Amino acid sequence: MQIHSNGSYATPQVLVETEWVAAHLDDPAVRLVEVDVDPGLYAAGHIPGAVGWNWKTDTQDLLRRNLPADGALEALLSRSGIAPETNIVLYGDSNNWFAAYALWMLNYYGHNRARLMNGGRIKWSAEKRPMTTEPPKVVRSEYRVRKPRLSIRARRDYVLRRLGQADISLVDVRSPKEYSGELLAPESLPQEGAQRGGHIAGAVNIPWAQAVRDDGTFKSAEELRRLYSGLGVTPEKEVIAYCRIGERSAHTWFVLKYLLGYPRVRNYDGSWTEWGSLIDVPIERTA
Repeated sequence: MQIHSNGSYATPQVLVETEWVAAHLDDPAVRLVEVDVDPGLYAAGHIPGAVGWNWKTDTQDLLRRNLPADGALEALLSRSGIAPETNIVLYGDSNNWFAAYALWMLNYYGHNRARLMNGGRIKWSAEKRPMTTEPPKVVRSEYRVRKPRLSIRARRDYVLRRLGQADISLVDVRSPKEYSGELLAPESLPQEGAQRGGHIAGAVNIPWAQAVRDDGTFKSAEELRRLYSGLGVTPEKEVIAYCRIGERSAHTWFVLKYLLGYPRVRNYDGSWTEWGSLIDVPIERTA
């Protein structure tokens, strides 16, 4: 049974295949978690045994526009039946945008037993694997989060301090039209979230979707290495990825940190909705 892709990834165990998930649907050590851009998809049908997290209300604090506070995350994990030793497998729509964001959030709070299902919800459905509308049977746990891993998150002041330094790569993973300043959000989403268009000064544009194949699975390590190193994003530099609200950049963070093994990668989850509304910060525009 293939546990992960054979793409010669740096940390292959963080990526599991649909075959592996299908073989572990009844494994008590595994908890499946679905996190979608469209939260309604979970109720319409999900992998048997999976719990559903709403990216708007479960993976962020709406009042503070921040990651969930310790107590909120502990409540989420506890009601999901997740213990510190639980192997969490995350998946979702849009090639795992918010599944990757949830994995980054879990890593930030010290839960290292988290993996992505390669190809996400689309691949599982394309293979006509079982789906259900039945809620899972969950035995509540009592989870306590650890101290946050500050090294994988970038805050706005940190980004500002690092601008222009030779050992930093800023990666804007949005679409070319967002990067240029023509759009403030993806074309499929409302124009909202920032006062100005453009990109952080010095950032290169490597859209997140360039890291995946047509079926939503990740490209091989060699293909990914050529993609990023070809634009100067190399392992000896610290990399800060950003998008509009942090979910697409979490996808790129996953690629660089786990699939390519870059040692210093941060996700700037404030991203363009924050930077594009700040006063007197360096912005470039090509539109």
